[in-house]
Amino acid sequence: MRSFVAALCLVASAAAFRTAPTVASRAGRVNVATSRPMVMAEAGGFVPDMQRRTIMNLLLAGAVGVPGLSMVGGYALFFLPPSSGGGGGTVAKTKLGDDISISAWKGSHAAGERQLVQGLKGDAYWLVLDDAKEFRPYAINGVCTHLGCIAPWNAAQNKYMCPCHGSQYDTTGMVIRGPAPLSLALAILEEQGDKIVLTNWAETDFRTGLKPWWN
Repeated sequence: MRSFVAALCLVASAAAFRTAPTVASRAGRVNVATSRPMVMAEAGGFVPDMQRRTIMNLLLAGAVGVPGLSMVGGYALFFLPPSSGGGGGTVAKTKLGDDISISAWKGSHAAGERQLVQGLKGDAYWLVLDDAKEFRPYAINGVCTHLGCIAPWNAAQNKYMCPCHGSQYDTTGMVIRGPAPLSLALAILEEQGDKIVLTNWAETDFRTGLKPWWN
Protein backbone atom coordinates (compact mmCIF):
# COMPACT_ATOMS: atom_id res chain seq x y z
CA MET A 1 0.00 0.00 0.00
CA ARG A 2 2.73 2.39 0.88
CA SER A 3 4.49 1.57 -2.36
CA PHE A 4 1.29 2.33 -4.36
CA VAL A 5 0.88 5.71 -2.68
CA ALA A 6 4.49 6.53 -3.36
CA ALA A 7 4.01 5.70 -7.02
CA LEU A 8 1.02 8.01 -7.25
CA CYS A 9 3.01 10.82 -5.72
CA LEU A 10 5.77 10.32 -8.28
CA VAL A 11 3.25 10.43 -11.15
CA ALA A 12 1.65 13.62 -9.76
CA SER A 13 5.00 15.32 -9.36
CA ALA A 14 5.99 14.38 -12.90
CA ALA A 15 2.75 15.75 -14.23
CA ALA A 16 3.38 19.04 -12.45
CA PHE A 17 6.55 19.57 -14.48
CA ARG A 18 4.84 18.93 -17.87
CA THR A 19 4.32 22.03 -20.06
CA ALA A 20 0.69 23.03 -20.52
CA PRO A 21 -0.60 23.16 -24.11
CA THR A 22 -0.10 26.58 -25.56
CA VAL A 23 -3.31 26.75 -27.57
CA ALA A 24 -3.59 30.52 -27.24
CA SER A 25 -0.02 31.11 -28.32
CA ARG A 26 -0.46 28.80 -31.28
CA ALA A 27 -3.64 30.55 -32.17
CA GLY A 28 -1.80 33.83 -31.85
CA ARG A 29 0.97 32.63 -34.12
CA VAL A 30 -1.56 31.37 -36.61
CA ASN A 31 -3.33 34.73 -36.56
CA VAL A 32 -0.08 36.59 -37.10
CA ALA A 33 0.94 34.28 -39.87
CA THR A 34 -2.40 34.56 -41.59
CA SER A 35 -2.61 38.35 -41.18
CA ARG A 36 0.70 39.03 -42.89
CA PRO A 37 -0.46 37.91 -46.36
CA MET A 38 -3.47 40.21 -46.01
CA VAL A 39 -1.22 43.17 -45.26
CA MET A 40 1.05 42.26 -48.11
CA ALA A 41 -1.93 41.89 -50.45
CA GLU A 42 -3.05 45.41 -49.61
CA ALA A 43 0.45 46.77 -50.07
CA GLY A 44 0.82 44.93 -53.34
CA GLY A 45 -2.37 46.46 -54.84
CA PHE A 46 -2.29 48.53 -58.11
CA VAL A 47 -0.71 51.92 -57.55
CA PRO A 48 -0.13 53.97 -60.76
CA ASP A 49 3.45 55.06 -61.20
CA MET A 50 4.42 58.56 -62.23
CA GLN A 51 4.45 57.81 -65.98
CA ARG A 52 0.96 56.32 -65.92
CA ARG A 53 -0.33 59.23 -63.89
CA THR A 54 1.13 61.67 -66.43
CA ILE A 55 -0.48 59.84 -69.34
CA MET A 56 -3.84 59.71 -67.59
CA ASN A 57 -3.64 63.43 -66.78
CA LEU A 58 -2.80 64.26 -70.41
CA LEU A 59 -5.72 62.20 -71.68
CA LEU A 60 -8.06 63.89 -69.23
CA ALA A 61 -6.77 67.34 -70.14
CA GLY A 62 -7.19 66.59 -73.85
CA ALA A 63 -10.72 65.25 -73.41
CA VAL A 64 -11.77 68.36 -71.51
CA GLY A 65 -9.57 70.96 -73.18
CA VAL A 66 -10.30 70.37 -76.88
CA PRO A 67 -14.09 70.86 -76.63
CA GLY A 68 -13.57 73.74 -74.23
CA LEU A 69 -11.15 75.54 -76.56
CA SER A 70 -13.51 75.01 -79.49
CA MET A 71 -16.35 76.62 -77.59
CA VAL A 72 -14.20 79.52 -76.42
CA GLY A 73 -12.80 80.03 -79.93
CA GLY A 74 -16.26 80.09 -81.49
CA TYR A 75 -17.44 82.53 -78.83
CA ALA A 76 -14.49 84.83 -79.51
CA LEU A 77 -14.99 84.73 -83.29
CA PHE A 78 -18.54 85.92 -82.77
CA PHE A 79 -17.18 89.33 -81.68
CA LEU A 80 -14.73 89.71 -84.57
CA PRO A 81 -15.90 91.95 -87.42
CA PRO A 82 -16.54 90.18 -90.73
CA SER A 83 -13.79 90.30 -93.31
CA SER A 84 -14.07 92.72 -96.18
CA GLY A 85 -13.81 90.03 -98.86
CA GLY A 86 -10.96 88.30 -100.55
CA GLY A 87 -8.20 90.33 -102.14
CA GLY A 88 -8.63 88.50 -105.47
CA GLY A 89 -12.34 89.27 -105.68
CA THR A 90 -15.32 87.01 -106.24
CA VAL A 91 -16.65 85.82 -109.57
CA ALA A 92 -20.34 86.70 -109.87
CA LYS A 93 -22.56 83.64 -110.14
CA THR A 94 -26.12 82.84 -111.10
CA LYS A 95 -28.71 81.65 -108.61
CA LEU A 96 -27.71 78.08 -109.52
CA GLY A 97 -24.05 78.79 -108.69
CA ASP A 98 -22.72 78.96 -112.25
CA ASP A 99 -20.17 81.61 -113.27
CA ILE A 100 -21.82 84.40 -115.23
CA SER A 101 -20.69 84.75 -118.83
CA ILE A 102 -20.56 88.41 -119.88
CA SER A 103 -21.37 87.67 -123.52
CA ALA A 104 -24.29 85.42 -122.62
CA TRP A 105 -25.58 87.90 -120.06
CA LYS A 106 -25.58 90.83 -122.44
CA GLY A 107 -27.18 88.69 -125.10
CA SER A 108 -30.09 87.70 -122.86
CA HIS A 109 -30.69 90.97 -120.97
CA ALA A 110 -32.00 94.30 -122.21
CA ALA A 111 -30.39 97.72 -121.79
CA GLY A 112 -31.13 99.24 -118.38
CA GLU A 113 -32.04 95.85 -116.90
CA ARG A 114 -31.12 94.92 -113.33
CA GLN A 115 -30.70 91.37 -112.08
CA LEU A 116 -29.72 89.79 -108.76
CA VAL A 117 -26.65 87.54 -108.70
CA GLN A 118 -24.47 85.89 -106.07
CA GLY A 119 -21.64 88.20 -105.08
CA LEU A 120 -19.28 88.82 -102.17
CA LYS A 121 -19.75 86.40 -99.26
CA GLY A 122 -22.69 84.86 -101.09
CA ASP A 123 -24.81 88.01 -100.71
CA ALA A 124 -27.28 89.06 -103.40
CA TYR A 125 -25.98 91.88 -105.61
CA TRP A 126 -27.67 93.80 -108.37
CA LEU A 127 -25.90 93.86 -111.75
CA VAL A 128 -26.95 96.91 -113.72
CA LEU A 129 -26.73 97.37 -117.50
CA ASP A 130 -26.78 100.99 -118.69
CA ASP A 131 -28.55 102.25 -121.80
CA ALA A 132 -25.63 101.06 -123.95
CA LYS A 133 -25.83 97.54 -122.45
CA GLU A 134 -22.57 98.04 -120.59
CA PHE A 135 -22.18 97.12 -116.94
CA ARG A 136 -22.00 99.90 -114.43
CA PRO A 137 -18.58 99.87 -112.67
CA TYR A 138 -20.23 98.80 -109.45
CA ALA A 139 -22.74 96.25 -108.19
CA ILE A 140 -25.34 97.08 -105.53
CA ASN A 141 -25.91 94.88 -102.52
CA GLY A 142 -29.59 93.94 -102.42
CA VAL A 143 -29.79 93.49 -98.62
CA CYS A 144 -31.82 96.24 -96.96
CA THR A 145 -29.87 98.03 -94.23
CA HIS A 146 -32.86 98.04 -91.90
CA LEU A 147 -33.50 94.39 -90.99
CA GLY A 148 -31.86 92.46 -93.83
CA CYS A 149 -34.70 91.86 -96.28
CA ILE A 150 -33.96 91.87 -100.01
CA ALA A 151 -35.02 95.17 -101.58
CA PRO A 152 -36.34 94.44 -105.11
CA TRP A 153 -36.21 96.86 -108.01
CA ASN A 154 -39.50 98.60 -108.83
CA ALA A 155 -39.25 99.58 -112.49
CA ALA A 156 -42.52 101.54 -112.41
CA GLN A 157 -41.24 103.86 -109.67
CA ASN A 158 -37.58 103.65 -110.71
CA LYS A 159 -36.24 102.74 -107.27
CA TYR A 160 -35.52 99.86 -104.93
CA MET A 161 -38.37 99.29 -102.48
CA CYS A 162 -38.10 96.97 -99.48
CA PRO A 163 -41.38 95.04 -98.98
CA CYS A 164 -40.74 94.43 -95.26
CA HIS A 165 -40.94 97.94 -93.78
CA GLY A 166 -41.10 100.31 -96.76
CA SER A 167 -37.49 101.50 -97.03
CA GLN A 168 -36.64 102.98 -100.43
CA TYR A 169 -33.41 103.54 -102.39
CA ASP A 170 -32.67 105.41 -105.62
CA THR A 171 -31.12 103.91 -108.77
CA THR A 172 -27.64 103.90 -107.21
CA GLY A 173 -28.84 102.28 -103.96
CA MET A 174 -28.75 105.49 -101.91
CA VAL A 175 -31.38 105.52 -99.17
CA ILE A 176 -34.15 108.04 -99.79
CA ARG A 177 -36.73 106.79 -97.30
CA GLY A 178 -36.50 105.03 -93.96
CA PRO A 179 -36.62 103.25 -91.67
CA ALA A 180 -33.39 102.04 -93.29
CA PRO A 181 -30.58 104.16 -91.78
CA LEU A 182 -27.96 103.60 -94.49
CA SER A 183 -27.59 103.24 -98.23
CA LEU A 184 -27.11 99.85 -99.84
CA ALA A 185 -23.52 98.58 -99.87
CA LEU A 186 -21.46 98.64 -103.07
CA ALA A 187 -18.91 96.36 -104.72
CA ILE A 188 -16.45 97.21 -107.48
CA LEU A 189 -17.33 95.46 -110.75
CA GLU A 190 -14.58 94.47 -113.18
CA GLU A 191 -14.77 92.50 -116.40
CA GLN A 192 -11.99 89.92 -116.59
CA GLY A 193 -12.15 87.94 -119.79
CA ASP A 194 -15.71 86.67 -120.01
CA LYS A 195 -16.24 86.77 -116.23
CA ILE A 196 -17.55 89.42 -113.86
CA VAL A 197 -15.38 89.89 -110.77
CA LEU A 198 -16.65 91.74 -107.71
CA THR A 199 -14.27 93.18 -105.12
CA ASN A 200 -14.88 95.09 -101.91
CA TRP A 201 -15.56 98.80 -102.30
CA ALA A 202 -13.07 100.47 -99.98
CA GLU A 203 -12.93 103.98 -101.47
CA THR A 204 -15.18 106.94 -100.71
CA ASP A 205 -18.88 106.34 -101.28
CA PHE A 206 -19.59 108.57 -104.29
CA ARG A 207 -23.25 108.89 -103.21
CA THR A 208 -22.51 110.43 -99.81
CA GLY A 209 -18.88 111.57 -99.99
CA LEU A 210 -18.19 109.53 -96.85
CA LYS A 211 -16.18 106.47 -96.07
CA PRO A 212 -18.11 103.27 -96.79
CA TRP A 213 -20.00 102.15 -93.72
CA TRP A 214 -19.74 98.43 -94.65
CA ASN A 215 -15.95 98.29 -94.09
